[in-house]
Amino acid sequence: MNEVIKTLTNHRSFRQYLNTPVNKKELDAIIHAAQSGPSWIHGQQVSVIIVKDSARKKRLAELCGHQDHINQAPVFLIFCADFHRAKLASEIEGVSFEVADDADSLLVGAADVGIALANAIAAAESLGLGTVPIGGIRRSPLEVIEFLQLPKYVIPISGLCIGYGGNDPGLNPRLPKEAFYHEETYNENQMDMLQHYNETMAEHRNKTTNGKSDANWTERIAGFYSRSHYNNAYPDVPRMLQQQGFTCKDMKDES
Repeated sequence: MNEVIKTLTNHRSFRQYLNTPVNKKELDAIIHAAQSGPSWIHGQQVSVIIVKDSARKKRLAELCGHQDHINQAPVFLIFCADFHRAKLASEIEGVSFEVADDADSLLVGAADVGIALANAIAAAESLGLGTVPIGGIRRSPLEVIEFLQLPKYVIPISGLCIGYGGNDPGLNPRLPKEAFYHEETYNENQMDMLQHYNETMAEHRNKTTNGKSDANWTERIAGFYSRSHYNNAYPDVPRMLQQQGFTCKDMKDES
C-alpha cells in the first residue's frame, strides 16, 4: 500500500488540538492541494477563507453551534461554493448570467467544494496534522456571510479545523464494503448489513466512551435526519440561497 492510500485510509476526526501553530509552508501546501483539485468546466467554483484570529474563531465557533474545537484549532478554513467570478466573467464578456437560476449550480458548487475539501484534508493529514470538517458553518449562514463579507453568488458549505491533534480518537468503523460499493446497479437490500453494522458501532461506541454510550448507527442517523431536528438546526439555508442569488428556478417552466 502506498503512502497516499495509507493517509486516506487512516483518517480520523480530531476535536481537541494542541496550542501549536501550523507553519506557513505547511498551510501553503494544504491550500495548493485544495486548489489543485478538478472542477466543473475548469470553472474553479470554490474559494477558501482562512481564519486564525482568536476572537474571530471564537465568533465562528458560536455561529457553528458552540464547537470549541474551532477555538482550539490554530487554523479554521471556510470552503465556499463561489460563482462570483463566473458572474464577473459574464460581465467581462457581455453575456447574461443564468447559472444561479439553475438548481444544478448548487450540485456543481457543492461537488467542487467537496473535492477541494477532501484534497485539503488529505494534504494536512499527510503532514501529520489533524482535521475535522464543520458542517455547522451552515447553522447560522446569514450571520456567517455577513461576518466573512461574502458577496452575492458565494455560499459557505463547510468549515475545516486544522492543527496538531491533542488526542487520537481512533478510527470509526465504516459500513460494510457491500453497502458502499455497488456493481453495475444499486443494491437496495441493505437491512441485514445495517443491523450487523449497528452491532459493530454500538460496541465501538461503548468502548470509546468507557461505557457511557452504546448508541448504534441507525439510531444516531435517524435521529439527526428527523424533520424536527434537521429543520431546527439549519433553518436559514433557504433564505441564504435566496439572499445570495440562487433562485433555482425551473428554466423549462419559464419558457
